[in-house]
Amino acid sequence: MSMQALVLNRHNGPLEWTRLPKPAPATGQVLVRIAASGLNPLDAKIRAGQAAHAKHPLPLVLGIDLAGTVESVGPGVTAFNVGDQVFGMTGGVGGIQGSLAQYAAVDARLIALKPRSLSFHDAAALPLAFITAWSGIVDRAHLQAAQNVLVQGGAGGVGHLAVQLAVAIGATVFATASARDLDYVAQLGATPIDYRTQTVDQYVASCTAGAGFDVVVDTVGGATLDASFAAVKHFGHVVSALGWGTHALAPLSFREATYSGVFTLHPLLSGQHRSHHGEMLREAARLVDSGKLMPRVDPRRFDPASAEYAYQALSDGSARGKLVVDIG
Repeated sequence: MSMQALVLNRHNGPLEWTRLPKPAPATGQVLVRIAASGLNPLDAKIRAGQAAHAKHPLPLVLGIDLAGTVESVGPGVTAFNVGDQVFGMTGGVGGIQGSLAQYAAVDARLIALKPRSLSFHDAAALPLAFITAWSGIVDRAHLQAAQNVLVQGGAGGVGHLAVQLAVAIGATVFATASARDLDYVAQLGATPIDYRTQTVDQYVASCTAGAGFDVVVDTVGGATLDASFAAVKHFGHVVSALGWGTHALAPLSFREATYSGVFTLHPLLSGQHRSHHGEMLREAARLVDSGKLMPRVDPRRFDPASAEYAYQALSDGSARGKLVVDIG
């Protein structure tokens, strides 16, 4: 038995529609017939050979997120049945086959039943971004309803879900965005901040009377993480999904505030804590189906023949929402 997949044979090379052996589910795995593959900025970095932390050797099949239907169930799996519609962050790193393929054998701990109210296309946009948002806001920062929170990059792939999650928790939410996305951020339930026209001191003064934010969620990294250290309140908490640079900790220390990082790939790369990914996705499905969470998905449609254009949109700034490739 065989399947088709988009294979990358060299970094920055073409994605070639190639016939490969159809995988069979091992113990603890299910075979998923993939309907849609969600793209993330990390996919473009892996393709370019610029993501050493993802450890994905050539030749490779890209695609970290998927949505599809359970085709068969491996030994030891009791949580899923043939025909279940599922979604998850299941591969595309660490030598694990990605989702730009017709099928993938995936660890059953990494997936959940997809939201009933979402198509496969839209569900594929959720896993990595939502897991990152939940890991930061709930697992690290322990955000509470009585607190205020600043989401840096509130219209981005992780940011727009972080805003909605914080709103669902009941926190008072603020979010930075560019001018074109201020209205969108406001529609999500956050007070928008135009980071290009306001300094950190100005928006801390106007939004918190100079006290700073209880929690700051950084989804941008670099100088924005430095700004986050300056925006947090005394004894507050900063969490970042992109805290990979060199940063001065003095602003954080003077506030006696704390910092934590999120490394969403760790369960895929290490095999540890994978069950928590499934737990987080079940929460995502619950929030979506209760009307509290909705992914922002770029309106353009791509398939395996046009996947190159989706990757181009990852880097040219034209995407308005998450990019998804429909597989079948």
